[in-house]
Amino acid sequence: MELAGRDVVLVPVAEEHVAELKRIRRTPNVRHRWGDVDGEPDWPFDDPGTVPYTILLDGAVCGLVQYGEQDDPQYRHASIDIFLDPAVHGRGVGRDAVRTLARHLIRDRGHHRLVIDPAADNEPAIRCYTAVGFRPVGLMRNYERDTDGKGWHDGLLMDLIAEEFEG
Repeated sequence: MELAGRDVVLVPVAEEHVAELKRIRRTPNVRHRWGDVDGEPDWPFDDPGTVPYTILLDGAVCGLVQYGEQDDPQYRHASIDIFLDPAVHGRGVGRDAVRTLARHLIRDRGHHRLVIDPAADNEPAIRCYTAVGFRPVGLMRNYERDTDGKGWHDGLLMDLIAEEFEG
């Protein structure tokens, strides 16, 4: 299913997108947050628990956004992850992609709550998610392994409730 935003189009990841997505993952900014893609030979098709979309801007690959779902009726919700080519940072592309996916998850997939969990020091990401309507829930201490594998860093849990979404 193709999802159209204001400026971006989200399409299911296809083999023809992989080389460019891996190039983006290798950029220092993205590698710092997402780790070494070269150690993941089956990426981005290696996690059956996520649904990945290629982010297209003017027809060109500029990133990836994906979601996972918790289907237990007592806790049903979806989570979102995203990375962008640093060449498009600061242009509203992330906001558009996250808003577009959130709209799909709420309207088409029936989720009442979405979560996202940036590193607590990732201020640009936090500003992006806040602009879409996500709110901080709390700090998760030593939440995620550093990409060098030598330590841990804090994460910020943020959520968006469907009734509060203006997308």
